[in-house]
Amino acid sequence: MSLYKTRVKEFETLLDNEEIDLDALRRLCFNGIPDGGGFRALCWKLLVGYLGPVKTTWPETLRKKRQLYAQFIDEMVISPGSSAKTSDHPLSDGPESAWSTFFKDNEVLLQIDKDVRRLCPDISFFQQATEFPCQVVVNSNGERRLHSRVVPSQLSSANVEGKMGMTKINLLTKRTDDNYEAMEEGLEAHWEVVQRILFIFAKLNPGISYVQGMNEIIGPIYYVAASNPDTEFREHAEADCFFIFTALMGEIRDFFIKTLDESEGGIKAMMNKLTKLLEVKDVEVWQRLREQELFPQYYAFRWLTLLLSQEFPLPDVVRIWDSVLADRNRFEFLIYICCAMIILLREQILEQDFANNVKLLQNFPPMDINVVLQKATTLK
Repeated sequence: MSLYKTRVKEFETLLDNEEIDLDALRRLCFNGIPDGGGFRALCWKLLVGYLGPVKTTWPETLRKKRQLYAQFIDEMVISPGSSAKTSDHPLSDGPESAWSTFFKDNEVLLQIDKDVRRLCPDISFFQQATEFPCQVVVNSNGERRLHSRVVPSQLSSANVEGKMGMTKINLLTKRTDDNYEAMEEGLEAHWEVVQRILFIFAKLNPGISYVQGMNEIIGPIYYVAASNPDTEFREHAEADCFFIFTALMGEIRDFFIKTLDESEGGIKAMMNKLTKLLEVKDVEVWQRLREQELFPQYYAFRWLTLLLSQEFPLPDVVRIWDSVLADRNRFEFLIYICCAMIILLREQILEQDFANNVKLLQNFPPMDINVVLQKATTLK
């Protein structure tokens, strides 16, 4: 039996139990979830706690969550101008004004629209039509399609940047000059679905709202959910993705809040852990970077904040996340992966000057992801 078939059999056997052994599942997922068969979408639901370990609870949990998400769409993806209940003046800026809320929402929506129109440009998936468009939206003569609220020509090309001391760190590297086009009435592209999820998340979480980079976190989740061979899971990919994304953001929200308000916690602590780990595992490389004053905020800020989603092709990112989500300490292994990435470039780092090393680390060279993960596991 091939290694792949053996792995598939292991997952089938484990997931066939009436109560899933989560520790055993973590061990299996840590070494990579087999492509095909729909294992990844289900396992990620279990790993982030969207589904509990008892299988008999799954149908009711999914029914309630999907019903709740449909309610969110009804309540939040309808402009106040189209509602008969709205009687206040469009220029009103009072706290109870639906129009005031509408215009504030559009400021957030402007950034979301720009970001999702360029999501994962190295694959065509997000430009393609979903087979399960949201009917209440796509058949509304355009009034409930979020992108119709903003004018693409007004979008600024400038990226939101995180500040760490005096250093401005650009979060995004993968860019395309072309904005994805919206689809005609009755059809909906995958990026339009992602836009709606992010908008609803921003509305429900005003304390964090939407920060650029969240689109890079939700991209792999939605891709996995919407690529599932199981028709039912594909049909409900939007709702399921929303709750998986919300669960993950509950763990990493400090990365986004604290990096952008320059406070001391969150991502800064993660970068300090990475620096200390590098010192222990390869003191020569650590010393070289220290001498050059090549601090982790120049490169690891983005690595850690976006869970490496910008450093590798999407299939590799998905494989990395199998291990990261399976890690009981969640982001401990992420630090080991980042450390492995640095050490795997040690020869170049030791030979090159500051400028070339910055370029090298900010644009991690193509590499077999299995080599990176194996090195990270060895370090651990």
